[in-house]
Amino acid sequence: MMIATTITNRKQPLKLRHELKHNINSHDDLIITSRLNKLFNHDPNASSHGSYRVSSLYFDTPDDKALRQKVDGVNRREKFRLRYYGENTSFIKLEKKFKINGLCGKHSVKVTEEQVRKILNGDINCLLNSGHPLLIELYSKMKGQLLMPKTIVTYDREAFIYQPGNVRVTIDRNLRLGLDITNFLNPKLFHAPVHEGLAVLEVKYDDFLPEVVSMAVQLPNRQASSYSKYAVCRKYD
Repeated sequence: MMIATTITNRKQPLKLRHELKHNINSHDDLIITSRLNKLFNHDPNASSHGSYRVSSLYFDTPDDKALRQKVDGVNRREKFRLRYYGENTSFIKLEKKFKINGLCGKHSVKVTEEQVRKILNGDINCLLNSGHPLLIELYSKMKGQLLMPKTIVTYDREAFIYQPGNVRVTIDRNLRLGLDITNFLNPKLFHAPVHEGLAVLEVKYDDFLPEVVSMAVQLPNRQASSYSKYAVCRKYD
């Protein structure tokens, strides 16, 4: 029996979740999407056709610590990113995603456009003055580890939810690399396509994966992988 782990931050416990990833081709995508549409509801925050754009700006050190730890499969690792959805830059989050012994968790906080623009311009005192632990942690690591904005990763996500097991199934398509970090907040920024024709299937759940979900995403000769959209895009930046 698979059991998720709970760790505690300063304010509330955070449950670590299981995360499965599969790199799939367009034919697999059609098959799985057809199944998912018949069985599960779309994410209520999605558009009328069930998908939305995700734009993320990832941070890393000058010696690419986050990238190297991902490639090497380090058991305890973390990465910071800024993220917004669609063309709405009025809602931006700073996220710290971490993995511990194969389980995933995330801390996040909303940030303003002004704060993001200051970060992009190298003025990070706003992080220290914010009073929020996650922003202060980013400030500390930008100072101590020289963490810096590194790569823009954009894709189109279709998301499905299933309440038992707190399951979320996503298919990320049209992976693209943003070519100008300073223009991260520009929704019209040019992005270069990466891995055309391929998509990433992700399944996230708490303590157990319901059989109906397992069957819906099952494909012959497909195994879970450690695919990273960040790592893939770093090959081309």
